[in-house]
Amino acid sequence: MYYFCSMTESNRQKKIGSVLQEDLANELQGMLREAGQTGILISVSKVSVTVDLSIAKVYVSIFPSDKANTMVDELNRLKPMIKHRIALLTKDQLRKMPDLIFYNDDSLEYIENIEKAVKGEENPLLDPDTLPKRKKS
Repeated sequence: MYYFCSMTESNRQKKIGSVLQEDLANELQGMLREAGQTGILISVSKVSVTVDLSIAKVYVSIFPSDKANTMVDELNRLKPMIKHRIALLTKDQLRKMPDLIFYNDDSLEYIENIEKAVKGEENPLLDPDTLPKRKKS
């Protein structure tokens, strides 16, 4: 007998993802303020939790986008501290805090590049190399 893994998230995964998304957004904004970082906006666009609830993939949008990769690297470096802070906030809702992995959500930047290409002289339909290929994460 074969068991296939479903590609849709369970209600439990969705609930944990939404709880983490809200708490992470608040905590990351607070950390930016504490660090005295001004002029940087960070938002948590999505949190996907694995089926076994052990890993949470956190997708963050960072403005300005030229600081995104640096900020994502910094977030991944600070994972243990962030995980601890979120665990304290969610201790009544989660038995075990999933490990966090931060990713840059560049979808807004990608959309902006498409809009620029459509409004500009270059036509991405005629020249597909106009737009950079998106990396799958």
